[in-house]
Amino acid sequence: MSNMRKIAMAVAIMGTNLATAAVSDEEAKQLGTTLTTFGAEKAGNKDGTIPEYNGGVTTAPAGHVKGNGVLADPFADDKPLFTITAKNVDQYADKLSEASKAMFKKYPDYRMDVYPTRRSAAFPKPVLDNTVKNATRCKTIENGLAIIPECRGGIPFPIAKTGEEMMWNHLLRFQGPHFDFRAKTYVVDSSGRTTMTDEFTAQQEWPYYLENPSNPEVYYRVRSDKLMTRSVGVINTYYDYLNPVATGRRAWSYSPGQRRVRVAPDFAYDTPTDSSGGVETFDDSTLFSGKLDRFDFKLVGKKEMIMPYNSYQLQLNKVEDLLKPNFVNPDKMRWELHRAWVVEATLKPGKRHIYGKRVFYWDEDWGGGMVDLFDATGRIWRGKYGMSTPSYDIPAPILGSSFTYDLINGVYAFLSHTADTGGRKVGQQRPSSYFTPDAMAGAGIR
Repeated sequence: MSNMRKIAMAVAIMGTNLATAAVSDEEAKQLGTTLTTFGAEKAGNKDGTIPEYNGGVTTAPAGHVKGNGVLADPFADDKPLFTITAKNVDQYADKLSEASKAMFKKYPDYRMDVYPTRRSAAFPKPVLDNTVKNATRCKTIENGLAIIPECRGGIPFPIAKTGEEMMWNHLLRFQGPHFDFRAKTYVVDSSGRTTMTDEFTAQQEWPYYLENPSNPEVYYRVRSDKLMTRSVGVINTYYDYLNPVATGRRAWSYSPGQRRVRVAPDFAYDTPTDSSGGVETFDDSTLFSGKLDRFDFKLVGKKEMIMPYNSYQLQLNKVEDLLKPNFVNPDKMRWELHRAWVVEATLKPGKRHIYGKRVFYWDEDWGGGMVDLFDATGRIWRGKYGMSTPSYDIPAPILGSSFTYDLINGVYAFLSHTADTGGRKVGQQRPSSYFTPDAMAGAGIR
């Protein structure tokens, strides 16, 4: 083999495992000065419509019971600044996502009540300390598809330079180390009929934020036990890894009818989820979940956007007060103006997915987000919105429930509602054995 051919092969091999460099020490000095410790702009905007960040909300409002799981609304007395309707939507079009603009076009009675911007997201000191360390030690590898194991315990890229880094910030955002909760999911069809499609208990853990995790390569794991009559006894579990190229999502499902645990490779990518009535895919979960390999992610920049935020009323109200024909009750929705990072994801040539393009909007304080979902022809198809309920108990900027509007079929799904099931509680850390196939089989209904 010639020397030139050897060099070419070496370059090709290296190209499959390219690493992005961490930011310089000089760049990292912005954290805690012009930038917050977690990488957002500390100052407000020029118009004064976005305030300066002052540490978020860390004190519970009167009447809240710590550890209750249902968060009292610290901004219950706020009044809307203005309302967007189909008649004045063009005035605000530059601050609305494509899905949001399409909602006004499709439903003339749709509206958004826009409230004062409250930068309520807050983080524990160890998370902030680790975020600062991550700025100069975290790197992506495998062309952005993975990150090095030295990243721990904080937002990995507080000064992100690429779309992949920004997506890893979402995947590894701080939600608290572990949660136990019981939730319900609903679908509202085009006739306005509401159907509960799922009820389950879930135990979520982020080993990335745990001290001395049993497997530091795992960044997230979840076990879900189904409760509805048609699926009671079904148990699902999956793990996600810091290097999904080396170890992809590992998922299992226990079937009480078959009395066995099977590997579940379809718990990924664009497989439709039964609980959403097919309105969303597995990688739509929490706005995006799983491996980055089917899309090219471009960091477009930062933009002021009107998005759901401080959505405490959605987790305080019963479903009959929330779910109305065509859309969630506008009386219970809170929209705010926030600076958001925009990431465009375009389907890679030769890759398969039902979406041809996605546009993500990530709040700079990591307290909220939303995504526009386009079909293969470039037509806006769906809009998905995360419900921001920052927890002053932890503190953590939690994205809990979410809803997805199918703009073509006139259907929407409201996922993981906890108003009448006790909310999201910071549970006890589970032993690693709890998330194994053996534990699923042992707990299954026979």
